[in-house]
Amino acid sequence: MSKEIRLAMLGMIEGNGHPYSWSAIINGYNPAEMAKCPYAAIPKYLGAQSLETVRIPGARVTHVWTDDPADAPKVAAASLIEHVVAKPEGVIGHVDAAVIATDDGNDHVRRARPFIEAGLPVFVDKPMAINLPDLRQFIRWHRETGHILSNSGMRYAPEIRDVAARREEFGDLRWITSFTCKTWERYGIHALEAVQPLVGPGFESVQANHRDGSDIVHVVHRSGVQLTLAAIHDAYGSFGGVHLYGTKGQTALTLRDTYHAFRGQLVAFIEFLQTGKRPYPFEETIELMAVIIAGIRSREQGGCVVKLSEVLDELEK
Repeated sequence: MSKEIRLAMLGMIEGNGHPYSWSAIINGYNPAEMAKCPYAAIPKYLGAQSLETVRIPGARVTHVWTDDPADAPKVAAASLIEHVVAKPEGVIGHVDAAVIATDDGNDHVRRARPFIEAGLPVFVDKPMAINLPDLRQFIRWHRETGHILSNSGMRYAPEIRDVAARREEFGDLRWITSFTCKTWERYGIHALEAVQPLVGPGFESVQANHRDGSDIVHVVHRSGVQLTLAAIHDAYGSFGGVHLYGTKGQTALTLRDTYHAFRGQLVAFIEFLQTGKRPYPFEETIELMAVIIAGIRSREQGGCVVKLSEVLDELEK
């Protein structure tokens, strides 16, 4: 695409302000209107950047729809979006791609279907799908169109990229801990995908230790690395804590640079639209979703070990 890519930002549910933040990172924003954003962290990390630098050239969010109609004009005013639509399907024929900005992995097939069936490329907020029937549907759509991308912004966290560039300092990794607030279903993908670039694909087994308000999930990788992924619902202040343990050294870090993590995520999608080249194989997303599903299954089965191969085999049935 040589012209500026037109994007639709679609959906907003409780606890997720991506229509404000993602649209602002792409379009720029109005500081006075953004100050009214109900998610205080968003104007804070946007305001830490020089206003003139907050923009991604080559794309623009031109249309917005939110679940509560009252929210869309506020998002549009804050994030410089020209058009508010009465229903999400109203953007078809007016944009080049759609962004499903909600983080309910049980509802993304319904939300994405009209746009995929209309032939539009779609970005789906994490987690893409947390049940097998929906994951099968996304796999079918990917095989038919190849125009679907989904990930956590933590994949692009600058702190992780810095550590990846210094991998040799730590020798062979043996254990990784990664922490998130909120639930395993909704935010476990943040803890998992943050560290996946350090180990690559190849997860083998998943075991969940569940208590009210938390899931501590043990994941084994084929390389021998063990991961402890913690989702503790109310520990918002500890989000993004990661610790790597290797044969030569260890390091602790906290993923704090939300702005550049989200910007990297959005740039990757825009470059995918411009070039047609995926930033990483779709099979990695399938595997990550299978880990989340295996964690849910382990919890439901009293904490048993779930082999990832079993979940992946079921996807083909």
